[in-house]
Formats: sequence, C-alpha cells, structure tokens
Amino acid sequence: MDANANAKAMKAVFTVVERSPGKSYWTRIGVGFVNKDGSLNLRLDAVPINGMVQVRDWEPAERFSGEPVGAPGEGPRVRRRDGSSALAPVQPGEAGALG
Repeated sequence: MDANANAKAMKAVFTVVERSPGKSYWTRIGVGFVNKDGSLNLRLDAVPINGMVQVRDWEPAERFSGEPVGAPGEGPRVRRRDGSSALAPVQPGEAGALG
C-alpha cells in the first residue's frame, strides 16, 4: 500500500466537549484504521466521559503546526510548553522533573 492510500485508510479520533454556547473544544484521543471490509478499528489513548467520539480523515500535522512532518507515526506528537519535544528526557532540576 502506498503512502497516499495508507493516509486514506487512517482516521483521527476526537472527542468534542461543549464548554458554552457556540464554544466547543476538540481533543484528539486516538487513531482509527479502515479495514478491507470498510469497518473501523479504533485505538484510543483516552476514553471520553461524554461517550461521544468523532472519527475524521487523518490529516498531516503540518496543516495545524505549519511544520513539515514525516510519514504517519513518525516523530514526536507532543511538545512541552517551552517548545521542546515531550519525548526528550528531562534533566534533574528542570521544570517537570520528578523528585
């Protein structure tokens, strides 16, 4: 399967929380994959307490961040407030270090 077909088979899974009239927050909670028979497999990192999920076509992260990204599944997805990768180790004494 080529990269374009793979991207079409991938889905992003969100939960939508209504905070006030006209104000809703979308939180990405997982990824989905389309099977050969058209059914979906969902892999959730969180379970929404409202029981509602939205499954959308997967789109490259560069649409949101403006930074180019690799293929699906490559590279860090989470950044710390200072902009560094959340996957980078935290040194003792730094903000976020335990102990």
